[in-house]
Amino acid sequence: MIILDTLLIGGIRFVLGKLVDAVEAEMDDDSALKDELLAAQMRLELGEITEAEFTRTERALLERISEIRSQRRGEEGSGGLRVTGAEVTFEGDEEPIEESRAARPRGRRRR
Repeated sequence: MIILDTLLIGGIRFVLGKLVDAVEAEMDDDSALKDELLAAQMRLELGEITEAEFTRTERALLERISEIRSQRRGEEGSGGLRVTGAEVTFEGDEEPIEESRAARPRGRRRR
């Protein structure tokens, strides 16, 4: 039973780790926003949206791109934002399972 629990928790840690990596990559990627901006320009040229709608969309997208770029510069200089762990609780469990490796004590085990 303990081995099964250990395998289950290890699998959950792996999946959560991959999820955190994907979210961090998505937060740092501005190419999707650039694609949205290009699509908005095409819709404007085709007459699907008005100049005012395009201006609002462009302003919001450029603002978000600017935020991403400033976060990148901040990470290079001062550390920035980084996810270091996750806490998972299953229904019926009383204690959360800590995802962060930093939260686990290091050193020798006593026998």
